Amino acid sequence: MRLVKYIFTVLSLTLSLVGCVENNPLYETFPSDKVAFKYSVDGDYKIDYLVGSTIQFENTSEAIGSCSWNFGDGSSVITESNPKHIFQVAGTYNVTLFVQDEGTVTKKIFISDIFPTIKIDPIEGGLCEVNNTPVHFSVSLPNPQNLSVDFTWVLPEGTMDTNGNSIIEYKGADPGQLRFKNVGSQKIVLKTTLGGRSLEEGVVNVQVGYNQPAKTIYYAVKGGNLMAMKLIPNMSAGMKNNSFDLGIKSGQHPLNLFFSDSCLYVLDAGKQFTYIDDADGVMGDGAISVVAYDGSKVETLLTNAKAAFDDPFYGYIEGNDLYFSDRNTGITKVTKTSRNMAMDRTDPRFSYFVQNDRLQYYNVGYAFGAMNACMTKLKDGTWWWSKTYNGVGLYRFKDSDISATAISFGAANKPYPVLASGLFIKSFVIDETRGVIYYAVRDKGLYKATLTDFQDPLKITSANPGTLIQSLISDSEGSTGEYIDICQMVLDSDDGSVYFGYRKDAASIVTSGLKRYNPATNKIESIIDNVEIYGIAINNTKAKLF
Repeated sequence: MRLVKYIFTVLSLTLSLVGCVENNPLYETFPSDKVAFKYSVDGDYKIDYLVGSTIQFENTSEAIGSCSWNFGDGSSVITESNPKHIFQVAGTYNVTLFVQDEGTVTKKIFISDIFPTIKIDPIEGGLCEVNNTPVHFSVSLPNPQNLSVDFTWVLPEGTMDTNGNSIIEYKGADPGQLRFKNVGSQKIVLKTTLGGRSLEEGVVNVQVGYNQPAKTIYYAVKGGNLMAMKLIPNMSAGMKNNSFDLGIKSGQHPLNLFFSDSCLYVLDAGKQFTYIDDADGVMGDGAISVVAYDGSKVETLLTNAKAAFDDPFYGYIEGNDLYFSDRNTGITKVTKTSRNMAMDRTDPRFSYFVQNDRLQYYNVGYAFGAMNACMTKLKDGTWWWSKTYNGVGLYRFKDSDISATAISFGAANKPYPVLASGLFIKSFVIDETRGVIYYAVRDKGLYKATLTDFQDPLKITSANPGTLIQSLISDSEGSTGEYIDICQMVLDSDDGSVYFGYRKDAASIVTSGLKRYNPATNKIESIIDNVEIYGIAINNTKAKLF
């Protein structure tokens, strides 16, 4: 009895619901192999599907029946068999053809926006020289609807027109032959309106060289690009020395740069440069890149996708060998002409050149966890290697001092006395010709000492850090013992100048930027202000451009 009542209740409810619904038939459309179409650009710019282009759609269906088109851009449905359509906004659209009683087919179409393209016409001699070389530009702008066009050229400071007059803006399609008073990347911006609509700006950089050969310095901008700058000793009055933008990202933590054989070597320590528990050895993301001197080509020497502590931090180049240190274990040697290597400690190519525990200093000077920092090699074959945390100072050794096996408990007969004991030195540079060493001490500043004094372990210590050139407080990126600080310095061997990048601490009154120690005045000069710099390198071959 209960079952009968239950069935009757359900049946009554179902009938009541059905009675509330209109009995309009529901139609479903399904994709059909018999329904098909193709499309092409009608008119100019046949290989480009642009905003404003007329697109010819052609119904190629085997099925016969009335059709309708939905172009997916909000426009009205079209019932023509082979319609034309213009998309007014860039984007990807789903175009659907429906053939009655047969089904549908949908295809994607990508419509590109219109923007101007600027090209530098061939320059006589291939080099734009400051003040002297005329430069002309060509502009291409698709205009499928033949709309009105307005051009406005925004030109950098120091631009001169064909008559030698200063010009910072020009309205029209062709500003004519231009010359530039300043050295470096000159950014040209073209603003365009098409039919009253503002388009994406066209941009081109003119690399303007000096009129005399000069050295070039390279630097890696934090969160920015690799840059280059001419080292011009006596620039003409009224001329500015701007940097060249190589158009290549610096990387995450490019702590060291080296210039060798017309190439710039970039050692990027990756995102994770401080301590992390990477037991599985999968958090590495550092790399060594090789960049052509003018930024025209980039190659990969090495990438690391394993242990984060194996990322390349600091380095040194000697002949065809590139040495790089990891975070805190040792130094690896690879051939600098290698390409596309994958870091793997099980691969014999990545065997350590030297490890902490392969030198007599281990546990008698520094211990496990001593952070690696800058290194160099003197003419007498002695390596100088700065260490921070769990052994603070400069350590020296020769190839012959490296043990083949681990030194478990250290030894009393260290190869050389530890120098600058207790001083947190991330970077240093040695001028052997003049017998001077320059070094940055954490939270203190830039110092110098004669090599004779510095090599006396009793003279340069934490209590007597040497001759202070200028107090500097660097930013605190990193953690205790792993602060990046001033991470590289380079020497101009001709005049003894020292260049470095400085990233200021919030409390510092010294502005971040590219700095130069001038030995003639014994002072630090600002070359570029308000830019944060990691690694730095110098190309000693003089040229007008790079």
